Amino acid sequence: MIEKNIKKYRGRIAPTPTGHLHLGHAQTFWIAAKRADTFNGNLIYRSEDIDKQRCKDEYQKAAMEDLRWLGIKWDEGPDINGPHNPYLQSERTDRYRQVLEELKLRGFAYPCSCSRKDVAEASRAPHKSGSEHIYPGTCRPKNHQEQYIDLNRKDKINWRFRIPDKTSINFKDGHFGEQEFHTNIDFGDFILWRHDDIPSYQLAVVVDDHDMQITEVVRGADLLKCTARQILLYKAMEWKIPDFYHCPLVTDSNGQRLAKRNKALSINYIRDSGKSPQSIIDNFKYIN
Repeated sequence: MIEKNIKKYRGRIAPTPTGHLHLGHAQTFWIAAKRADTFNGNLIYRSEDIDKQRCKDEYQKAAMEDLRWLGIKWDEGPDINGPHNPYLQSERTDRYRQVLEELKLRGFAYPCSCSRKDVAEASRAPHKSGSEHIYPGTCRPKNHQEQYIDLNRKDKINWRFRIPDKTSINFKDGHFGEQEFHTNIDFGDFILWRHDDIPSYQLAVVVDDHDMQITEVVRGADLLKCTARQILLYKAMEWKIPDFYHCPLVTDSNGQRLAKRNKALSINYIRDSGKSPQSIIDNFKYIN
């Protein structure tokens, strides 16, 4: 739970510029801004543009315009800078690599040559968590102390995080309450660094949220399981774990989660249709 007057609240909004923002993004970012305002804190804008092949500058610009149109303001970000610059993930690769190296030295990261197809074929139904295939441990060392062939290998290879076996991860979410996930059941060893030399979402956001001193992470409910993974990363690095608030997902008329390809529900499209920001905000669900 967030406690006022203990440590200044620092929240964040973190769009990925791979397309125009939709109503689901808008609700989550509006809630993040609302909570920062409620606790008289700061809101940080960070662009999660780590995958430069998929991310476009035009979507970065459009995201800022859409959020300003909704009345969302931030105190730090790529457009106004701040004490934790840079606020673009694409400019923070060296920092992510530094943390990866530390995880290697601590025995939490190991090289893995398995492709997604390899993992899918090795993970049969009993080991499958929802739509996620649990990594079977093909390349996993026997223990934390085992010396890897080469911690500095530069070939095209994945680096995975070694989860603690048969462990429960518990946390209290600001919206959904008590949460519990289990390693080896809900997820297995996960990717830290991709074979195409791109840090994973899990690694990048944990490093960013730590470095930017985020006290509460506000994001969509589809990332609840990611939070369990990220808590393990915080513990591996011996960093303070922030609070979490996961927002209900916005769905379409068929009950399906919104996607950026649905142009009719994008903020950009709604703006151009002549609707007011308040007409959108009135539909947002927020519970303190």
